[in-house]
Amino acid sequence: MIQGSMVALVTPMHDDNSLDWDSLSRLLDWHLEKGTHAIVAMGTTGESATLDVDEHLAVIKFVVDRVAGRIPVIAGTGANSTSEAIELTEGAKSVGADACLLVAPYYNKPTQQGMYLHHKAIAEAVDIPQILYNVPGRTAVDLLPETVLELAKIPNIIGIKEATGDMDRAKAIIDAAPEGFKVISGDDETAVELMILGGHGDISVTANVIPDKLAQMCELAIAGKADEARALNDDLMPLHQSLFLEANPIPVKWALAQMGVCERGIRLPLTPLSEQYHEQVRAALRHANLI
Repeated sequence: MIQGSMVALVTPMHDDNSLDWDSLSRLLDWHLEKGTHAIVAMGTTGESATLDVDEHLAVIKFVVDRVAGRIPVIAGTGANSTSEAIELTEGAKSVGADACLLVAPYYNKPTQQGMYLHHKAIAEAVDIPQILYNVPGRTAVDLLPETVLELAKIPNIIGIKEATGDMDRAKAIIDAAPEGFKVISGDDETAVELMILGGHGDISVTANVIPDKLAQMCELAIAGKADEARALNDDLMPLHQSLFLEANPIPVKWALAQMGVCERGIRLPLTPLSEQYHEQVRAALRHANLI
């Protein structure tokens, strides 16, 4: 079941920026041990933009094989080319992903009709559950609620990762969507409020560093235990905020290196965390007893 704390998984790399399969294996085992509810492989946090297609699909296959059906694996397969998104989605299905996450087509700034037809074409081409992903701060386009609700009528479009942090928008989608359509937060700071409103989970950057607490927070919020969920989220707020001091995944990869989880490797054009932010991230990690 796609619900709860869904880690937007980093892709560990060596200092020479080659893929670090051993660290990825350990990272997956850690998430399974700590109660993460689903793995999102090859999303923004996984540096999908700088992996080639073969690497992209190899990471998804590795994650699927290591997880071995114990929790769902959601593969990031979005692109601003419809044909490329179909190719990646077909590839993810072929290696056994449970669902795909498709970011709104970025950079070329399609109309609402263009985005509707883009997602409709992918859904019709590949028979796998698909989750829309709206993040206007990265894509320069905004997949509006009315477009989302039209897409929600397509049987294998099963949900949306809504990363605007706008609770009015999230509630409008939750209230009007067909039964079973998943509304998932893509914004760690406000995720608890979205779930209290009736949302289904959090595709989380923070879960990379503290998976057990994120899983607990999601379980409390989904169960309607609002006060307990908010109290836990308040304690996590320094992490939520520090992990976005520079573009994701720059801070979270640096944080994981500080924790000894993986090396600092990150691919250009992203660069390691600027020194001016080191102490703030370290302080948040210390607050959470992670270092």
